[in-house]
Amino acid sequence: MDNSCINGEIFEIPSTVGHISSNSYLFERHRYQRKDVASCPAMRITGLQAEHPRFYLSMDDIFAHFLTLTSYIRHRFIRFIENLVTRDVNKYSEDPVMISCGQHSSRFSCNEVCERRAFDLKEESHVNIRSQIAGSNYSYQSTSFLFQGLLLPFFGMRLAWRLAWASSRYSFCFVRCMQIRVRSIISRVQTTLHGSSDDIGWLQCTPGVAPVEDGTARFLELLREIRNGKHTLPNSYVYLLIPGLFGNHGPLYFVNTKKFFSKMGLACHIAKIHSEASVEHNAWELKQYIEELYWGSGKCVILLGHSKGGVDAAAALSMYWSDLKDKVAGLALVQSPYGGTPLASDILREGQIADRETRRILEFLICKLIKGDIQALEDLTYEKRREFIMNHKLPECIPLISFHSEASVAPSVLATMSHVAHAELPLLPLPRFGSKESDVQGCKVPVVIPISAVLSLCALHLQLRYGEKSDGLVTCRDAEVPGSVVVKPDLKLDHAWMVYFSGKKDLSEPDACEMSEALLTLLVELGKTKKEQRRE
Repeated sequence: MDNSCINGEIFEIPSTVGHISSNSYLFERHRYQRKDVASCPAMRITGLQAEHPRFYLSMDDIFAHFLTLTSYIRHRFIRFIENLVTRDVNKYSEDPVMISCGQHSSRFSCNEVCERRAFDLKEESHVNIRSQIAGSNYSYQSTSFLFQGLLLPFFGMRLAWRLAWASSRYSFCFVRCMQIRVRSIISRVQTTLHGSSDDIGWLQCTPGVAPVEDGTARFLELLREIRNGKHTLPNSYVYLLIPGLFGNHGPLYFVNTKKFFSKMGLACHIAKIHSEASVEHNAWELKQYIEELYWGSGKCVILLGHSKGGVDAAAALSMYWSDLKDKVAGLALVQSPYGGTPLASDILREGQIADRETRRILEFLICKLIKGDIQALEDLTYEKRREFIMNHKLPECIPLISFHSEASVAPSVLATMSHVAHAELPLLPLPRFGSKESDVQGCKVPVVIPISAVLSLCALHLQLRYGEKSDGLVTCRDAEVPGSVVVKPDLKLDHAWMVYFSGKKDLSEPDACEMSEALLTLLVELGKTKKEQRRE
């Protein structure tokens, strides 16, 4: 048997047909062809596709299998013809030998000659069929290459389309990101430039708030009487002075006022609270402080809070009025940002330029250096004050006085060191020399601040940017508490004038101690008036 391989399949080909006739050989060849066709993978796949439609292939796959089957049939036929041709060639090459040995030799019969001729014809047919198969394969490969060559522009166009689509998407995303960044920058610039323009004086614009009453005239009368030596402040109350933000670091904060009242024989105290703490925290501490003073002396307490101290005192009354209504006789808020302050809002406002960096710097200064709480400054912003006031209303029966002033922006104040404030930095670790161990001790470093010049610059900034009058930190409209008696003297007083001693004293003008006494005297009169109204 002769074995041939087509597409990985081995097929059996009869090598000789000497023992069978030509008809028998044709029958055997037909049987082998049916056997090979039945065992062909292409035929099996075609039958599988007919039995199972879900394995339906594409037109390209069907065409490929059809070409494979055709090539297989041609190959088998060409192999058969090649075998015939080979046999003929071998026969003609052997004929001279047979003639030389004797043409009439008895060894060769007629049947053998026919068989040899059939074999030669078969070999010759195999040669021809092989050449035809090679030509068909070459034509198929040429057709495949030609088809791929025709599809090459299509593939190029598809690749170009994908590249163009990807580049367009990237360009669109890049343009979109740039638009978002530009809009964000524009929004931050607008927010920074707009600042607190819509927030200043929001309390006066809120519907339903109690109106204020002007008590400046009566205050000036009391101030003149005090300067003339008439002191009417009663000794039946305990006077509590509440410092503002960073008051713990000012050794002279309210010191002169306390000495002035003590010389008059009045019970006066400075609240020992953490001024850099939050408003709610200080409200709780003040509530406990007031109760201790009340139970210790048996007298009602009158509160005078400066700056954030007035906000803390108002928070204590609004949050714990049920516990303090019989222990507190009145509250005077001196230059307090009851409605908020534009400086705190402009510094801590989110969505403006360098908001995160500014907050980090403040957190380092307040939390790390001063050991305070950043919430203390946040509670003075317009947003926090609006939220707190809406949730905690001041009682209507409590006597209230709001005092605010306007700082001078004259060049003389900016250029001089008038009204110098003294402060102390917190504990700083310093090594102790001369000891075996490297012990660490703390110390306070005194600092002299030209606070009048600084506050004058701040007042000039608020006036130029917002057109608002202020004492340098708090605008006049934000210092007015709804339902209170407003005192606004026609004097150029900055935010620190009421609490710090000035080395330059003008005898023709009142000092901070006399003005504090006039405010408390007016508050006592206001309390008496309200008691008479309740009795009626």
